[in-house]
Amino acid sequence: MIPKVLLLVNFSEEYGRGLLNGIAKYSRLFGPFNFCRIPIVSGNKKELKNAIAWAKTWGANGIIAQIENEQDFEKLLSLDIPIIAQDTNERFIGIPNITGFYKETGQMAASYFIEKGFKNFGFYGFDNIVWSRERCEGFCEKAAEFNFNVHIYQHQKEETPPLWSYKESQLADWLKALPKPIAIMTCDDNQGQHVTEACKAIGINVPEQVSVLGVDNDLSICNLSDPPLSSISLNTEKAGFETAQLLNKMMLNKEGHYDDIYVEHLQIITRRSTDFLAVNDKEISKALHFIYYNYKERISVDDVVNATALSRRVLEKRFQLVLKRSILDEINTLRIKQVKQLLIETDLSITEISDVCGYTDIKNLSRYFSRHEGVNPLEFRKLKQSK
Repeated sequence: MIPKVLLLVNFSEEYGRGLLNGIAKYSRLFGPFNFCRIPIVSGNKKELKNAIAWAKTWGANGIIAQIENEQDFEKLLSLDIPIIAQDTNERFIGIPNITGFYKETGQMAASYFIEKGFKNFGFYGFDNIVWSRERCEGFCEKAAEFNFNVHIYQHQKEETPPLWSYKESQLADWLKALPKPIAIMTCDDNQGQHVTEACKAIGINVPEQVSVLGVDNDLSICNLSDPPLSSISLNTEKAGFETAQLLNKMMLNKEGHYDDIYVEHLQIITRRSTDFLAVNDKEISKALHFIYYNYKERISVDDVVNATALSRRVLEKRFQLVLKRSILDEINTLRIKQVKQLLIETDLSITEISDVCGYTDIKNLSRYFSRHEGVNPLEFRKLKQSK
């Protein structure tokens, strides 16, 4: 008999989709399973009631579920079939959870910002959700190792309003009062986009005044953010595979103790929202600001110098002293990042990319690109497409 697995998870965002891909991969290799997918929306009691009724009618053998509270937990347990819970709010006792190394993720974020030279830190998230609370703890612990304090804004995630709901005016007031420049970690990408939008509404420059880092690397949210949101990517597909593997064991043997599944953090994907170094030198800050907003144009070193009150010789010396690179290196580093993104994500020709990224001609682009990457742009594109 083919096992019937009920999936009560919100697959509208990257985290859930990654889990689904991993679950599907396990089923293809070691199944098959019969799946019934019922997306669960936060706080929808009727949806859960209908899902439980369907589980009985359908004869489900196992469930992977997004469980919000103890009441929902007890209702699902009454089905007397193996259940694995996604820790939407808190970890549950008595069944395996899909959880994560949340403190370590927070520590990774703090280390990233410390390396960028920040001395002011903030965290924006929820105080009544385990993954937000523990990410905040890890972020604060790492900052404290370097004697830095963290400005914390944690509100409660209410059960009825959806995850995207937030109090914009209160967030704006908090952002206005923060010391600048400041590095803010948000508990996930949704909250990160709230911060970037609030900054835009009240005239705070991101990333020059406020750098923002989210979690999940949800491309739809990160690219909707203005500027695009940097984020910590998670290995949800591996966790989904391990979840399906564990559920299969549980369906074969209901008795026994089963450990939690931990979603691993992978790397920080840097986009515009954190693409900035915190420096105390006001003239270098002016130069960086000009470069970051104009590098796609055909700007020269002299244009950068003219945006400051310094001579070219003095600014070049300060750049080398503080940033350990030249003004031209800074311009080309940003351009090459943009070139790489366009080579991977678009079908634009090298000529078109050269024009979009501020290079005078293809030869100029190819020379700098080869110096940075060790291959020319066409070779880079072919290598990425072959993976």
